[in-house]
Amino acid sequence: MDRIFDFIGGNFGEWEIISINTIVGNPIEKASHLRIFQSIMEKENQGIWTLKGFRSNLRYTEKHEKEQLTAIQANLGRNEATLAALIPIRKSALWWELAQDERRKIFENQSHHTEIGLQYLPAIARRLYHSRDIGEPFDFLTWFEYAPEHEVAFEKLLAQLRASEEWSYVDREIDIRLIKV
Repeated sequence: MDRIFDFIGGNFGEWEIISINTIVGNPIEKASHLRIFQSIMEKENQGIWTLKGFRSNLRYTEKHEKEQLTAIQANLGRNEATLAALIPIRKSALWWELAQDERRKIFENQSHHTEIGLQYLPAIARRLYHSRDIGEPFDFLTWFEYAPEHEVAFEKLLAQLRASEEWSYVDREIDIRLIKV
C-alpha cells in the first residue's frame, strides 16, 4: 500500500529533533533525528521508535471545506519550510463510542477545526496520517511544515486547536519539533 508511511525516530535522518514534549499520556523515547519513508508494513526495529500512518480521505470534512482547503493549502517539501512538527494523537474510548455524525458535530460545528486551520494556510502546510485502523498506538499522526517566520502562527494554531472541545477527547499527545538538516 503506497500511502502508508513510517516516521522513524533514531540517530539519523533528514529532520533533526529539537524537542519531544508529552502533552498528555505516556511519553515516547528520546531520539535525535527523524526519517520518513513509505512503509513496508512490517514491524521492524528500524530506530528507537517507529510510528506508522496512512494517508486517507478527509473523514470529517465536507465538500465545500475540502475545496477551500485544496484551493489554498501549500505542498509539503517547500524549500523555505525548514521547521516541522510531528504530533501523534490518540483520542479516548469515549470519542470512538460516539457516532460519526456526533464526532463531526464536535470536530467542526463546535470546535471549528477546519475553520481554524484555514486561517493559517498557506503558511503552514499539513498532512494527516491515520494510524488507528492499522493497530498503532496513536489514532493520528499530524505533520506540519512551516518557515521560521511562521513559527508564532503555528503556536497560535496549536493553542486554538488545543482549547477546543474536540481536544477534551485527546488522551495521548506528543509534540515533536524538528528542523530540516
